[in-house]
Amino acid sequence: MGGCFSKPKPVEVKVELSLLEKEKEVDGLSPNGKASPFADCRPNGALGHGSDDDSTPLPPYHKPRDYVEASVCHVKDLENGQMREVDLGSGRALLIKEHGEFSAMGHKCPHYGAPLVKGVLSKGHVRCPWHGACFNIATGDLEDFPGLDSLPTFQVRVEKDKVIIRANKQALQSQRRSKPMSRCSAVINSSTGFSHVLIIGSGPAGLVCAETLRQEGFTDRIVMCTMDRHPPYDRTKLSKSLDSTAEQLRLRSMDFLQEHDIELLTEKEAVAIDVKTRSVTFEDGLRMEYRKLFIATGSKPIPMSFRGKDVRNVFHLRTPDDANSIARLANNKNAVIVGTSFVGMEVAAALTDKAHSVSVIGIESVPFKKALGEKVGKAIMKLFEANRVKFYMLNEVSEMIGHHGQLKEVVLNSGKVLRADVCVIGAGSVPATGFVKQSGLHVDSKGFITVNKMMQTNVDGVFAGGDVVMFPFPPRNNKKVNIPHWQMAHVHGRVAALCMMGRAAEMKTVPYFWSAMFGKTIRYAGYGEGFDDVIIQGDLDELRFVAFYTRSEEVVAVASMNYDPIVSRVAEVLASGKTIKKRDVEMLARLGLETFPG
Repeated sequence: MGGCFSKPKPVEVKVELSLLEKEKEVDGLSPNGKASPFADCRPNGALGHGSDDDSTPLPPYHKPRDYVEASVCHVKDLENGQMREVDLGSGRALLIKEHGEFSAMGHKCPHYGAPLVKGVLSKGHVRCPWHGACFNIATGDLEDFPGLDSLPTFQVRVEKDKVIIRANKQALQSQRRSKPMSRCSAVINSSTGFSHVLIIGSGPAGLVCAETLRQEGFTDRIVMCTMDRHPPYDRTKLSKSLDSTAEQLRLRSMDFLQEHDIELLTEKEAVAIDVKTRSVTFEDGLRMEYRKLFIATGSKPIPMSFRGKDVRNVFHLRTPDDANSIARLANNKNAVIVGTSFVGMEVAAALTDKAHSVSVIGIESVPFKKALGEKVGKAIMKLFEANRVKFYMLNEVSEMIGHHGQLKEVVLNSGKVLRADVCVIGAGSVPATGFVKQSGLHVDSKGFITVNKMMQTNVDGVFAGGDVVMFPFPPRNNKKVNIPHWQMAHVHGRVAALCMMGRAAEMKTVPYFWSAMFGKTIRYAGYGEGFDDVIIQGDLDELRFVAFYTRSEEVVAVASMNYDPIVSRVAEVLASGKTIKKRDVEMLARLGLETFPG
């Protein structure tokens, strides 16, 4: 039943919608005669859930000229559960109708600017079609990640059957807003070696932890330390856009952090934790005491065993400076990528329009075999080969050979010698937790810090999140897992911050991941570790497909390419706690549905 069908039809099968078409005929039942898991999840244009109009009174200091008001449609132009992007003259808004009531908010996801009208409306929020962020349609608040900002909301009223939106012009232009944050009221000299909350790491887990504390009214000192020399930036873009500067990638500016009393110490590497004295020592000798500690140091490259490690122009992609150097050195030169991780493959794709040649070395038979399955991996491999990438699979590096200390050749275990002017190691990573191993914190055999559902470690006052942790995952009966996704790190940071403030928060999210290559994006939601079958709908050869990963009889994850917003729809179903059965997906394949609204 699993795998690719012999003659894949150009099916635009969005599982939820396909089931919904059958529901119209069988009164809410899926093809197997049972209640559909997609009953509450509606794509744009189908029944869904909404919220009342945002009727927040205008702040008295705003002048009428700061606002624009426009009639955007007739009251009957939208069905319940529909969304429409509307033009107000000074900008656009997303108009939503539910239960006969209208609401309006920003139309672009503040994460990467995705059009939310193509997203999924369900239970009072809209889920982004690209990366799964969720926004409350009544308040605009960010309810699930990735991203840091919420959306502005606008007043809606109906007069003489016309829907009228009144919106702040600046909000229409910015399409984003930050939640209000408190300031630090504690009188502490910045040179004082004590912080009420000390955060190690400035990635999404650390940054969201700090911002959540301020959003929730925390008024004591917050210090965030990072090995980087830059303010927080979007690391996921490094491998996709090698020429981007730290300024172009930044998540928050120094001015923003200072305005909200989040102190950032750059180029600080933690080397030891003393849980008895509640202190952290850094490589430069700085010692900081804390009341609460959050460890979010991320990962580091897997150590390699080849000869010639001292040769220049061999990179582990960690910083914008690394990315810029790789792009510069590869220009019209020979580039070699070691490893078929998502980072390694994204770098290979990014270099094809710069380098003279791009070669990829992998230890598996096809890229992404473990994560996406062999058939999807082969399809993606063909895409790379069509773009001049040469693969050397089932191979490893034996030696790096240089001339005057600069890389010239890469020797493989097979004996093959590749010309190389620049090499990028993308062979995977391990948790950056070496500094905690003698601290008394519980670290497993692979170096991961184990935490509970509140992101608490076994030591009082010490929390951890992001790539470094093994945490209980509810969909797997709270089995402890490591999910090194950018989106998941945001969730960890928020949960840890709320717990620090004594506010228990459940980890209600669905893991969401994406990878971009040659202008095409793979989207992935769920936790597919240990999948035993893959059901593919669509056309792998055309790279227009959706793959359902099953474990026993249950769908545990989904991946797609050119099938938006299927992954966000499945994420919405999984987030509701419902189960998608393998037989439901197989039935859809047999139905051969041709339409794919979205």
